[in-house]
Amino acid sequence: MPFDSGLNDMNETFTFTETDLNIQDDERDILKAKGVLPAKNLFGPSRRRSVAPVLVIHGGAGTITREHAPPSKQEEYRKGLRNALIAGYDVLKGGGEAIDAAVAAVASLEDCPLFNAAKGAVFNVAGKNELECSLMVTRPPSSHPEIPESRRGMALMLITHLRNPSKAARALYLNPKLAPHAALSGATAESIAEGLGEELVDSSYYFTEERWRQHRRGLGLPDKPASSTDNPDMVDDSELDYLPKGTVGAVCLDRQGCIAAVTSTGGKTNKLVGRIGDTPTFGCGYWAEEWLTEGWLRRVWRRLRGKGDLQAVGVSGTGDGDYFLRLASASTVAARMKLNNESVRVAASRVVQDLKLHGGEGGLIALDGQGNVAMPLNTSGMYRGVIREDGIPKVAIFSDEELE
Repeated sequence: MPFDSGLNDMNETFTFTETDLNIQDDERDILKAKGVLPAKNLFGPSRRRSVAPVLVIHGGAGTITREHAPPSKQEEYRKGLRNALIAGYDVLKGGGEAIDAAVAAVASLEDCPLFNAAKGAVFNVAGKNELECSLMVTRPPSSHPEIPESRRGMALMLITHLRNPSKAARALYLNPKLAPHAALSGATAESIAEGLGEELVDSSYYFTEERWRQHRRGLGLPDKPASSTDNPDMVDDSELDYLPKGTVGAVCLDRQGCIAAVTSTGGKTNKLVGRIGDTPTFGCGYWAEEWLTEGWLRRVWRRLRGKGDLQAVGVSGTGDGDYFLRLASASTVAARMKLNNESVRVAASRVVQDLKLHGGEGGLIALDGQGNVAMPLNTSGMYRGVIREDGIPKVAIFSDEELE
């Protein structure tokens, strides 16, 4: 069948048989192509190659408005985002891998009481903290060749004593003999993590006055401080988000082309005891995947634009997790890219639009193998930021502002 390419100012008409269009094996495709297209347009790295590293983060999405907090409070959040970006960048600039940079960024957010994860986690209906975390990679890090290709993630849930769930998720992921499963919960996860050197804390470590007030206010109780705590980390009453249900997350692309997505949360304010959200559920609140471009014509088109056959994406979501669960939002971004040939920006935006159509509020961050970033949201704000090879952190909060 004839096909007029019209690409890169080339006027040749190429002929492909039906067999050519259906072949999926790269080597056979390349052999057939050698006499059809100039080598300079087809060949070059077609699979994995060095790329410029990128790190993108979020700190939750929801009803975030300027009216609820003075500029000084907004700057606190921006500083927290910048600190997380720099923590991840410090790993990348030394040639570090995506999994380590993403964990460094998320751990920084977990340590900041402003965000709904670890130190700043919200309370459930019983006034307790139950944390969730997840990690996923497009392929195992090159520094750990012993990890099987099929092992791509680790999820933790019902955590009550880990100082940094993100660091624990990394530790368990890198030790398949001790943690052979894809997901673990509660005391078992914490015990294994402690044996691997991760720090356990008393549950009072997670307490902040602001989250406690949100908990009581949501239950219709008097808005008063907790009567007893060893760690009354006072935070002023001005809030950028009311009854938060967001998360923190990072998606990172390293020089080897590997993408890692890490997500951590305290869940929804006043959730039922034992509730499991989208954050530790594969394909819902997070996802990372790579795949070979299918279809001869698509491969030719990508190579003519200087791209390889390998595509990849990492996603971390934030918002009302029950809707992310129902719609498998994170993996749907990848599915749209693979099946509809959509860009990461188009795929991510349509997924967030679908959330809104079904009644879900939130946003997500997504990063593809070329370093393209998407940060769509359907709420008034989402704490977000990106840092690239130049080392300049750029952040934003509200839906109507650009990264700066």
